[in-house]
Amino acid sequence: MRIAYILLDPGIGVFGTKGASVHVQEVIRALRADGHEVTVFCTRIDEHVPADLSDLEVRRHRLPKGTGAEREQAVATAAGEIAAAITAGGFDLAYERYSLFSDALARLADPAAGPPVPGILEVNAPLIEEQRRHRHLHDESAALGATRAQLQAAQVVSCVSPAVAAWSRGQGADPARVVVTPNGVNTARITPRPHRGADLGTAGTARTADIAGTADEADAPVTVGFVGTLKPWHGTDLLLRALARTHGDLRLDICGTGPQQEELEQLAAELGIADRVLLRGAVAPELVPAVLHGLDIAVAPYPAGEHYFSPLKVYEYLAAGLPVVASAIGTIPEVLRDGELGMLVEPGGIDALAAALDTLAADPARRDRLGRAAREAALAEHDWRSRCRGLLARMEVTVR
Repeated sequence: MRIAYILLDPGIGVFGTKGASVHVQEVIRALRADGHEVTVFCTRIDEHVPADLSDLEVRRHRLPKGTGAEREQAVATAAGEIAAAITAGGFDLAYERYSLFSDALARLADPAAGPPVPGILEVNAPLIEEQRRHRHLHDESAALGATRAQLQAAQVVSCVSPAVAAWSRGQGADPARVVVTPNGVNTARITPRPHRGADLGTAGTARTADIAGTADEADAPVTVGFVGTLKPWHGTDLLLRALARTHGDLRLDICGTGPQQEELEQLAAELGIADRVLLRGAVAPELVPAVLHGLDIAVAPYPAGEHYFSPLKVYEYLAAGLPVVASAIGTIPEVLRDGELGMLVEPGGIDALAAALDTLAADPARRDRLGRAAREAALAEHDWRSRCRGLLARMEVTVR
């Protein structure tokens, strides 16, 4: 099929480094791997183009400079122009990542605008509530109108978690069209390091040097890792405080950047653990697998509070064959099979997190056992190609 992938959120670059960009790239990879021709229609690109996506056709609609209400109107205008281009282009299907003020799928479903193009709407968060709470929504009625039009027009509304599915139904989505599609992982791209996954038929690259600078794994400290954006709701500050309370020889490798980076650097210094912490900053997605190969334990230390996400990092940790320590919040206990694939700790519990890290650091056999089970689960249950195939199987599409 010829698929139009629509991304109008000006905060997400198709080739960016944060989790949302990785999500976009992996869905596109999965669709292309199954033989579909994908063209991206977007408002932002960014510069970290992976080699395997260098031939991807990307049509960027540049938004005019402006903020607030001007930017909101610009996204709405872009949605109309992109929908017209997709209709004229004879695409078989449209796949849109839900963005505020876009009504592109609703326009594509309107017979008055031309031959209808069936659409999948991917909903990753209740964006209206997020925008209202964390930023500013200038034209809330327009945002709500576009959201409801999209939810009602899509043939399939793919929601990242049960909580997001409930929100979508509450905004007018037909319950029969709503499906929960958790995040996934590219198990061909994210692999265990060789000694972890050789007997599972996986391939990988050599372990990267640890933070202390030695290549002798027998004498190396245990490396704990976090991959993600450095924002308060990811709990990275809790991880630093927990590391300071551990008793073993542990190091911390933080892969990613965000508004908390400077604050976290200062906190590490205040806790007296700066020499045990590596803050890498932004890392291109194609380099993340090698970073994961250098870890012994991976962490998702979410604080207590509302949690409607499906953490991409957890699926990547599983595919990398890593034992996971994560907060028992949202969908995480289900993903980790209530502890079969890692250790669950109380959200926000610094002492519990420190104890879990010490427990795994002192038990290499348990880490190995958990890591092997994690990789097996990723292969069997969480590959992106399976996720996308499931969505397309729900669609009624006439290939042109």
